[in-house]
Amino acid sequence: MQLWELFAIAVGLSMDAFAVAICKGLSVPKIKPHHTLIAGAWFGGFQALMPLAGYLLGTTFAHLIESIDHWIAFILLGIIGGNMIREALSKDEEEDECGCCNEKQNSFGVKSMFPMAVATSIDALAVGVSFAFLQIQEQIVPAITFIGVITFVLSAIGVVVGNIFGARFKSKAELTGGIVLIAMGTKILIEHLFFS
Repeated sequence: MQLWELFAIAVGLSMDAFAVAICKGLSVPKIKPHHTLIAGAWFGGFQALMPLAGYLLGTTFAHLIESIDHWIAFILLGIIGGNMIREALSKDEEEDECGCCNEKQNSFGVKSMFPMAVATSIDALAVGVSFAFLQIQEQIVPAITFIGVITFVLSAIGVVVGNIFGARFKSKAELTGGIVLIAMGTKILIEHLFFS
């Protein structure tokens, strides 16, 4: 897997966290440096841990489904991307503005951040499974580190963006992330079917 492919996947995966970070920024009257660091650490940390867990799970079963691994990677990335696009286009989410008025949303404590970090990184678990099927053993540590760092940076930026501009960019971020993941899944499938 090339660096630009990994970067595209990392950006695609981090869009959910970016969207939630925008809401976190919207929920505080004045952001402080520790708000951006907390959001970045929670979202970036889980976005790195989940693909590793998925990869370990996937490598356990990879030998059983080697002949269809490219289809599984394509389907997983397609479902994740499609779901992100659906959420981005959903009117309900825009009306609710991700529950920013909710008291829990205003907090940057463990009780607030943990469930959000898990929820935004579930997609990364599935991507980790597809990494196992792509057999990138030597690249897994740099890959998950890269995903974690990209998510950390974008989440920190998201808090600032949300505080300054509001929730305007939330749905655009999710839409972009969904398109990127579907494109990467399609590329994996095409490469396997026509160029391997």
